[in-house]
Amino acid sequence: MTSRYQVRFVKAIHNFCYRRFNCTIQRNYSKEDVSKSNIKHLVENSASFAEKDPETDKWHTPVYPKNQRLQSNKSFRPQVDPSTTSVILFPGQGSQYVGMAKSLLEYPQVKEMFDCASEILKYDLLDLCINGPEDMLNMTVHSQVAVMVASLAAVEKLRAETETDINNCVATAGFSVGEYSALVFAGAVEFERAVRLLKIRGEAMQAASDLEPTGMMTVFLQPWAKIKQACMEAQRWCEEQTIFNAECKVAIYLFPDCKVISGHLEALKYLESNAAKYGIKKFKYLPVSGAFHTKAMKPAKKVLEKALNATPFEIPLIPVHANVDGFPYISVEQIRKKLADQLCNPVRWEQIMHALFERKQGTSFPSVYECGPGTSMKSILRFNNNLAYQKCSNILA
Repeated sequence: MTSRYQVRFVKAIHNFCYRRFNCTIQRNYSKEDVSKSNIKHLVENSASFAEKDPETDKWHTPVYPKNQRLQSNKSFRPQVDPSTTSVILFPGQGSQYVGMAKSLLEYPQVKEMFDCASEILKYDLLDLCINGPEDMLNMTVHSQVAVMVASLAAVEKLRAETETDINNCVATAGFSVGEYSALVFAGAVEFERAVRLLKIRGEAMQAASDLEPTGMMTVFLQPWAKIKQACMEAQRWCEEQTIFNAECKVAIYLFPDCKVISGHLEALKYLESNAAKYGIKKFKYLPVSGAFHTKAMKPAKKVLEKALNATPFEIPLIPVHANVDGFPYISVEQIRKKLADQLCNPVRWEQIMHALFERKQGTSFPSVYECGPGTSMKSILRFNNNLAYQKCSNILA
């Protein structure tokens, strides 16, 4: 039996109005609803794919010529006063916490959204978000979809408080798994399909992570830091310890002199022990169990590609900037390809922030909203563009 929910999200640009869509719950999702055991089998037997390595694994903020803003060419700039527009950002995995979304239940659609997701997932997502336990919520198989639903619930709060800023939204972006939140918000994929995708994505990434002891580490760097050399020598050190094909790469570009490194735990320990040598001022391990956004996720990519190819997408109603290159999506084919590529390639968040917020001196800034659990996106924005940061507000989940 199929049960239906009318789940409304705001997907507006200029004169677009709210659009309702059906959230159809399929109890038997034969092609896309892959069980953990099937995913494990796919991970262990998946074929490899060819991928070119970038020329460098460090994305530098370029020195722009006077009166020229190169990165801003990547963003859509309507011919209106920027101060009358808005940009909405969505956080990623790691922002979740026990108790999130509880304060949002008073807003329309929120409980219905969680009920819809829970039927697909076959567990009570709202109870997990509100009551935990924390170790269960932090598992990749749970946290990704939890963050997305909580983030879209925060959009309902924003709509209730300032509908104009949603109607006037001219761009959106999401950090890692937050890109799915942005795509749902922009009308590119239905809510229920995004939940199914993240169920598969989370299970596949968890299975890939279980193959090797891997993790992620945020590093704060000296201006002279040699991070590429550090990663290469960490890999070489792993080989000397008979740990072959160990990953150690920049996985996320947060802001100048701050990156996230993904890799084998022994490689990360090498960086920890030799931090001063490579110009690492301080570091912090992230509460994740995988080397996300590196080739360690190749098995998960294979699984996700199948699900993406079976999922209907539409051109976003507002520009959604992709993690892998900072450019807004222009086709359905791009959405499928870049979402799959995101698993094995760095998140270029610093580049996205430049694309969205670089502007000539004296130009107004849009209102900026971070919708979702935590305040990480606003904190990162401060180090990329302080003027945009001053216009940023948190709509907490």
